[in-house]
Amino acid sequence: MLTGHNSASVWDFKAATEITKDRNGIDQVVLRNPQGASARVSLHGAQVTSWRNEQGQELLFTSSKPPKAARGGIPICFPQFGNCGSLELHGFVRNRMWVIDDNPPPLPANDSDRNTSVDLLLKSSGGDMKSWPHSFEFRLRVSLGTDGDLSLVSRVRNVNGKPFSFSFAYHTYLLVSDISEIRIEGLETLDYLDNLSQKRRITEQGDAITFESEVDRVYLSSPNVIAVLDHERKRTFLIRKEGLPDVAVWNPWVKKSKAMADFGVNEYKHMVCVDGAVIEKPVNLKPGKEWTGRLHLSFVPSSFCSERLGL
Repeated sequence: MLTGHNSASVWDFKAATEITKDRNGIDQVVLRNPQGASARVSLHGAQVTSWRNEQGQELLFTSSKPPKAARGGIPICFPQFGNCGSLELHGFVRNRMWVIDDNPPPLPANDSDRNTSVDLLLKSSGGDMKSWPHSFEFRLRVSLGTDGDLSLVSRVRNVNGKPFSFSFAYHTYLLVSDISEIRIEGLETLDYLDNLSQKRRITEQGDAITFESEVDRVYLSSPNVIAVLDHERKRTFLIRKEGLPDVAVWNPWVKKSKAMADFGVNEYKHMVCVDGAVIEKPVNLKPGKEWTGRLHLSFVPSSFCSERLGL
């Protein structure tokens, strides 16, 4: 379902949404708000591939040399995050074709109707059930607010005859000026699993997360608001989340990025992944039940201090 509204009057539906083709000929939905902000959502993987502010500045990182699938944006990781067992890396839904959901179940009343939105749907297939034998329906709503904020709401329903468990992440690639100048606030004093040390559990000692080498961590039982401060661009990303207790933080740094075919030269400097996620304690979903995970992205001038950000 595609919807478009303005706070004062009905926002022009045709101007607010558009279905186009990306460079690989795959359908994508373009969302726009009245102020000129935009977002692009590919039907391949339900992946947000672009989020631009009112001035047309890109806010999400995507590599300049992707293979068939884009490296960057916001891939959906389900039913696993990481690489284990027989499933594909970060699960399979990011590599499947989704459809536009013309008749989605209603969301709770606290979801604003003054957004431009698209609802996407993926149902389990016979091929997927060979490696992950569970029936599910996955609905994703991507919304662009009148204020330019980007929201994603995932709903996974168990249509199986027995419970199943899964992990999940919004694998969010933020575009930054220089990773060496980035600070992440809101994760200090938390325990994290260090994927560079066989998932050893460590307590964060710094007053903020900064980057001097490769980082691949999962912060546990995190607060629902995280700030990513970009000093050079004088802006701060705010990440608000619900139903997502963990936060994965990743930057591959020099050596690993050079070994990855879908990273351009030195592109690691201009990205950081900060993912709202469910990793340490997977969701156990009973038959007929539904799980919801929400992510809300916004940005403010970096002159805002942590107290004003609600951290």
